Amino acid sequence: MTNLQTITSYSGSDDILLDVQNIKKYFPIKGGVLKRTIGHLKAVDDVSFTVKKGETLGIVGESGSGKSTLGRVILNLLDPTEGKIYFNGQEISQLKRKQVRPLRKDMQIVFQDPFASLNSKMSVAELVEEPLLVQTSLSKSQRKERAIEIIEKVGLRADDRLKYPHEFSGGQRQRISIARALIMNPQFVICDEPVSALDVSIQAQVLNLMKDLQDDLGLTYLFIAHDLGVVKHISDRVAVMYLGKIAEIAPKKELYENPLHPYTQGLLSSIPVIDKSKKQREKIKITGDLPSPANPPSGCVFRTRCPKAHDRCAVEQPLFTKKADGHYVACHLYT
Repeated sequence: MTNLQTITSYSGSDDILLDVQNIKKYFPIKGGVLKRTIGHLKAVDDVSFTVKKGETLGIVGESGSGKSTLGRVILNLLDPTEGKIYFNGQEISQLKRKQVRPLRKDMQIVFQDPFASLNSKMSVAELVEEPLLVQTSLSKSQRKERAIEIIEKVGLRADDRLKYPHEFSGGQRQRISIARALIMNPQFVICDEPVSALDVSIQAQVLNLMKDLQDDLGLTYLFIAHDLGVVKHISDRVAVMYLGKIAEIAPKKELYENPLHPYTQGLLSSIPVIDKSKKQREKIKITGDLPSPANPPSGCVFRTRCPKAHDRCAVEQPLFTKKADGHYVACHLYT
């Protein structure tokens, strides 16, 4: 048994772009007349992983598992309570806002709802060119040329830059969001549920676009989603989060063919198998509701919903065990 960080942390290695070490994000809970801190909501609780240059790490889990909060902490949109984050070998978790600003061109995010994340009063040209205006000294003609280039790369027409967000469909608005995120040629993009608000038919188009852009531009993705089918389509490795912790992490094929953690098994068994020639997974029912991150269960945080829980799970937090190359699981069943 071991802590995941001691296995997967390679700070300073040439092929590692992002190194997250023991990150915690606790939000204070205020109470009483004086609004004193009476507890903490543990949104992210001791999470560690690395992301290699050019790969896609998928983060999956139920709503409330801490996925989006983790993404915002990595981008320094939220300050971590504890832990360290290294980007290209540089520690960024302790940087002040002014120090983070130059890094924004290398680290971007695509949000879930493109309509909410795009200013409806700005044209596509203004939205896409804004990062260039803030971060560069390019002339107006140079900004226009760059904007047209990236707008066409995401599958829109050059003339679309004169329109406004409300004139586009949901899929087209998400393409605008992607163009805005890529205008500065970033190395790393966090994709926070980027297709969950789209129709299924449009989801595949956007996912294929993102894969093509990754190949063309050498992008590295952290892909956050609750849909295991979507994550399987785009990810190289997958980490499963539950109540602020990583339960299991493995290469995509290994995780989907040989899930070990009961939570992962339950999530995967809920996916319907359309192809009747393929074997249907054994159904593992996850009962009950997600506990409050303000009062997580003792020991293993999944034990209150786990069909395989035993006495040890209530008193001892499981550490990570390596079961295959790159495959780690935090569960007492394997120790």
